[in-house]
Amino acid sequence: MDGLTFTVRPGRVTGFLGPNGAGKSTTVRMVLGLDRPTRGRALIDGVEHRRSPAPLRSVGALLETSTLHGGRTAHGHLRWLAHAGGLPARRIPEVLERVGLAEAARRRVGGFSLGMRQRLGVAAALLGDPGVLILDEPVNGLDPEGIRWIRGLMRALAAEGRTVLVSSHLMSEMALTADHLVVIARGRLVADCGLAEFTAGFGSLEEAFMRRTEAVA
Repeated sequence: MDGLTFTVRPGRVTGFLGPNGAGKSTTVRMVLGLDRPTRGRALIDGVEHRRSPAPLRSVGALLETSTLHGGRTAHGHLRWLAHAGGLPARRIPEVLERVGLAEAARRRVGGFSLGMRQRLGVAAALLGDPGVLILDEPVNGLDPEGIRWIRGLMRALAAEGRTVLVSSHLMSEMALTADHLVVIARGRLVADCGLAEFTAGFGSLEEAFMRRTEAVA
């Protein structure tokens, strides 16, 4: 990353875009305290996430779902997370219902489709009822109905006053979902603005993205 600075604000869906290798995953990992920057800081509500006294209540993150334990049930996976994070077990049926997995609660994760794993990952992100959500490629593996569902969920979470950061390579989805964009290329900030401002003078979000990121040397 090269002097990257931006702020993600509550009450809107912020799309986090960049070409492959731009540094999106590295940035997310630094925000979550999984990697440390050589200089500078990544703060959530003014605090480094690794120093948060209740990290699951502060931030919910959807990252890689292929590491889910296939032998656990959906309910068991969330129960383990709740226990580790000091969260009440009563949240488990609530989040399973919200992501559409209530009827699959006792099924083993090993038999889940990729889309069901994504839904379980979203349930885990919501478990602590956090004010900040960081979702990496949330539509991955979802069918058209699931894509409409996650689109509506992200908007609903933002409408509740939460901060929603969505990393994605799907321009069509970001054009339909994001209120604000943070775009990076080669570890540098390309744009931090509203969707309309970013696409002004271009035919589509995809065209604006290609032209603007190509200009970064």
